[in-house]
Amino acid sequence: MAKLYGAKLPQLEVDVHKSSQTTKKGWVSWIRFIIILALLYFLTHFVFAVKIVNGHSMNPTLKDHGIFIVSKIFFQPERGDIVVVKDPDGFDIVKRIIGMPHDKVQIIDGVVYLNKQPLNEPYIQGVPDNMAEVIVGEGKYFIMGDNRTPGESLDSRDPSISTISEMNIVGEKMF
Repeated sequence: MAKLYGAKLPQLEVDVHKSSQTTKKGWVSWIRFIIILALLYFLTHFVFAVKIVNGHSMNPTLKDHGIFIVSKIFFQPERGDIVVVKDPDGFDIVKRIIGMPHDKVQIIDGVVYLNKQPLNEPYIQGVPDNMAEVIVGEGKYFIMGDNRTPGESLDSRDPSISTISEMNIVGEKMF
């Protein structure tokens, strides 16, 4: 043992093999962490998303500030689906698909008619204003909020939204 001013100091023994194993475990942990982060980023940006309802346009089905999961790739738009859509200003809005390509949608005395037949909609709230017949174009969809009270839902009844392209559909509500 070495002496320093009369004190005995312990001899340090370094296990080089153990030190390199610790370093290797550290790198493996960091790589694993980075892979998990990349996977989470991929899943939340391209496969699934968590969305928060902003407003009352989907009452009573979805409440303001309600949270739901959206599937971004595992869906095919169908009548009755609740979807997230990019509006012309780039905001995400939540609506229900009412009309598919080539459908005719009209509102008479508060009743939505689809291809001249009244639509059974037990999920709606409010009474919409009348609307002249709209023919949904190829690759387009007619969307409406479940709250049909005039002024509560910005949807395909409004000329600024009109029918929407399938490319504007971000995803479908899962749960």
